[in-house]
Amino acid sequence: MAPLSRWRAASVLAIAAIVCLAGPAAAAGNKTGQVTVFWGRNKDEGTLREACDTGLYTMVIISFLDDFGPDGKYHLDISGHPIAGVGDDIKHCQYIGVPVSLSIGGFGSSYSLPSKKAALDLFDYLWNAYFGGSKPGVHRPFGDAWLDGVDLFLEHGTAADRYDVLALELAKHNIRGGPGKPLHLTATPRCEFPPAGYLKKAVDTGIFERVHVRIYDDGDCEAYWHLRWDEWTAAYPATRFYVGMTASEMTHGWVHPKNVYYDVAPSAQKADNYGGFMIWDRYYDKLSNYTSMVKYYA
Repeated sequence: MAPLSRWRAASVLAIAAIVCLAGPAAAAGNKTGQVTVFWGRNKDEGTLREACDTGLYTMVIISFLDDFGPDGKYHLDISGHPIAGVGDDIKHCQYIGVPVSLSIGGFGSSYSLPSKKAALDLFDYLWNAYFGGSKPGVHRPFGDAWLDGVDLFLEHGTAADRYDVLALELAKHNIRGGPGKPLHLTATPRCEFPPAGYLKKAVDTGIFERVHVRIYDDGDCEAYWHLRWDEWTAAYPATRFYVGMTASEMTHGWVHPKNVYYDVAPSAQKADNYGGFMIWDRYYDKLSNYTSMVKYYA
């Protein structure tokens, strides 16, 4: 069966399951209704404004600032989306109550923070390029729009990397993404626990508001994500944890909506610090309508 046909068949089954399961179990657990989505990975996903206007998401994370480090070079990759207009879209999202963060890192190899100085320099750049700062010579890609947070999406690193310094500097300054809006400091790791040392040092600071644990695109996670989830949530009780799921049926670890209902949501919501769902990403979600089918369980 072709992928699209399989998806349509799965969608029919999921909708049927939703209709048949509207009982007490649907209200079980610590439901929050919070759904975060990543935007910026495909120019065909539509604008940031369109994503916010769907009403599906309670936070959008722009991805990625994928080049930073001791060389002082910075690069924003949002997959061919025109930069012009994104600032206005950010303001629109914020106006309707959807905060917008910036994720740093990604799947490339052009980022590192091998020293305290590199970390402080990155903080200085982020503050002046995307938040409330204004420094001669620092370009603001989104104009005078102020973002609401920083997310660490780190696929590689070394023991020397100082993401802990970056996190502490963000917390020390009590940065605000806009008038009266506190910065959201988040991380989006793979589900392995303990996490890689360079990320562990950062999360161990205890100042991360949210961690999105990705339970997809990882062979070990498919069988052991429940155990890893319990380890993550127990280790950082002051942090809210989001279940990171993919909206693409073609990605390893995709969870059928009925299994979100029967397994993922009730299992994750046993944790007192459960926060919600994280969906990767807006492009696939637009194609599959995945969030529209699972949002009720979040």
